[in-house]
Amino acid sequence: MNTQNGVKTHFFLLIFIFLTSVTRSQTADTFKLISSAFEEGKPIPAKYTCDSINISPPLSWRGFPEKTKSFALIMDDPDAPMGTWVHWVIYNIPGTISHLEEKKSGEQIKAVDGLNSWNEKGYSGPCPPGGTHQYNFKLYALDKILTSKEGMTKAELLDAMKDHILGETTLTGLFRNY
Repeated sequence: MNTQNGVKTHFFLLIFIFLTSVTRSQTADTFKLISSAFEEGKPIPAKYTCDSINISPPLSWRGFPEKTKSFALIMDDPDAPMGTWVHWVIYNIPGTISHLEEKKSGEQIKAVDGLNSWNEKGYSGPCPPGGTHQYNFKLYALDKILTSKEGMTKAELLDAMKDHILGETTLTGLFRNY
C-alpha cells in the first residue's frame, strides 16, 4: 500500500512537470514581438534612425503570459565597436498594453523611460559608424510592476527584473549606415 501511494505521487508529479513544461514552451512559442515598419531580420526604415527623424518604430506583441503585470523593453546593438550599445530602455509598460505606436515615450503611456548609452532618456535610433548592424528589441513580460526609480540603465533594469520574468521575445532589425 505504501508503494502504491508512492507510485501515485510519482505519477502525479510527472504529470505536473509535463504540464508545466508544455505551458512554458507554449508561452515561448506564442509570445511574439512584431513591427508594422519592418520584419524580423529585415532593414529598419531610415525614418526610425539618425538618417531621418529618429523616432521609435511601432511595436506590438501577442501571446504573453496571462499573469503579466508589466512589460520592459530594451533595444540594443550588439555589433557596436565599443561593445553592446543601448538605444532604448523603457519599463513599467502596463500589462494591459499590447502595442507602442511610433514616437511614444514612457510618459505618454504611463511607463518609465530608462537611460540609453548616451545617458539620455528615451529612444535613440540606429546610427552605426559603418557597416550593417543588428538591432535587438527585447520585450520582457513581468509578474510585477518594478520600482518607480527613474532612469534605470539596462544593467539596473536587468537586475531589477531578475526572478520576475514570465516570458521574453525578441525582434531583430538591421540597419546599414553608408
